Amino acid sequence: MDFNRRQMLMAGAGTGAAMLLSACGGGDGKASRDNANQPRNGGTLRVGALGRASAVTRDPHGTQGNESDYLVISLIYDTLTAPGRKTNTTGRLATSWTSSDDLKTWRFTLADGAAFHDGTPVTADDVVWSLRRLRGTPAGASRLPGITAGNITADGKRTVVLVSDYANAELPLLTRLSTFVLKKDTDAKALDKAPGTGPFRLDWYRGGNARLIRNDRWHGGKVLLDAIEVTMFENAQAMANALLAGQIDLASNAGAVAARTAASRKDVQVVRRPDDMAMPIVMRAAQGSPFADPRVREAFKLVVDREAMVKQVLSGYGTVANDVLGTADPAYAKDLPRRTRDLNRAKQLLEEAGFDLGRTYRLVTTEDIAGLAESATLFAAQAREAGVKVEVVKQESGAFYDKTWLKGDFYTNYWGTNDSVVFFASNTLVSGAPRNEAGFADKDFDAAYRKAIGTKDAAARKAELRTLQKIEHERSGYLLWGMADGIDLAAAKVRDLPRLPGYGRVQLEHVWLAR
Repeated sequence: MDFNRRQMLMAGAGTGAAMLLSACGGGDGKASRDNANQPRNGGTLRVGALGRASAVTRDPHGTQGNESDYLVISLIYDTLTAPGRKTNTTGRLATSWTSSDDLKTWRFTLADGAAFHDGTPVTADDVVWSLRRLRGTPAGASRLPGITAGNITADGKRTVVLVSDYANAELPLLTRLSTFVLKKDTDAKALDKAPGTGPFRLDWYRGGNARLIRNDRWHGGKVLLDAIEVTMFENAQAMANALLAGQIDLASNAGAVAARTAASRKDVQVVRRPDDMAMPIVMRAAQGSPFADPRVREAFKLVVDREAMVKQVLSGYGTVANDVLGTADPAYAKDLPRRTRDLNRAKQLLEEAGFDLGRTYRLVTTEDIAGLAESATLFAAQAREAGVKVEVVKQESGAFYDKTWLKGDFYTNYWGTNDSVVFFASNTLVSGAPRNEAGFADKDFDAAYRKAIGTKDAAARKAELRTLQKIEHERSGYLLWGMADGIDLAAAKVRDLPRLPGYGRVQLEHVWLAR
């Protein structure tokens, strides 16, 4: 995946609060309870995160195939903006932003006193250089859509100016992901020594494992932890076992199986983040694909038993979805018709479209996250009831992104950025979008997108976004059967874990450890 793909998938934010399903008991007496609830300085938080040795990276703008690397990078470097608890977008390295009346020119003011870990003040020139570097990567076009490198400039030492080719009321939201800031002219060969501006600075990094030390000069406020140690695990079960054995304090994105195992433990917190992970089945809508006819795509959306998928694949740790990405967006259209399983109608649509039922269709999947391959297997079984033969093919992650993603006709995928309809529209659905996974090209959708992001009034923009979602629901190549809860396991002493999904959950600067 990168943030580039994986970074974006696991990133993003959400508005749903996490719920603690089980927590430790309090100490004896009121004084003990009060002390336990008071934030305190010090301690090292030991975090487990998923990753593979073959995919480690230190480049904030590169391909990040490991969640462990993304966690480390997100704590060392700041983005311009970040997911917010009260609003979708809040300041990070930038503290404020304004737009021109035509919504094309945006001015971002940098935080007063922001400095790199070596003490050098952050300037607008550093940000401009970083954003241009990002824009020049293969994934850069989707990070800053509609903005060319020449339209990223500095106005003085603390103001960055972004000029879009078209009106975009949602541009600040799109700067939340991967706009990590490096010092100007940082050598790509020296990234292991490149200082960031984030709440923690790097002590050491060894093959995916890292130790980070508190940055006492962080512009974003006081950091309580002395250090964070990140340990990379190849699979969620090993990571959960380490948590239950007391070897780590936090198992990040441990999954539903681990949650069931830990639910009876009084010394473990099970933290759920609703709307954290989308795991759609992608059907290529472009000509030449067996799914080019919208009637075929509609039929497959009627074949799936969504309730059974959530119950069996997610063990109930999730919710049924309705084929529209961005479920945690305040503008999400909850009033669209809810699809339910209808095999008779599905068979009728397939017959009308002349769909070849004598052929076996390969559904490509990976085991990158818990439940993804299982979702493909269960869907294949459900499709047989409509007379459709589906063969599930598992690919190693690297092979999947090289050979199948953006190219294949039929595959599973996952996204962790689910609080913005516009985010998905700009990255995966607009004609020519750099991550247009289904090869979807629809003039009505494109027009609805441009009209929505060009509308300044928030209420009017929400109405336009409903039109956009209606087209996505009716015709896109996404079969989004459900939303998985994000699940972390934490020791009882870990307090104030972030309660936002996606990118928001790696912001650990306010965590503290009780005695």
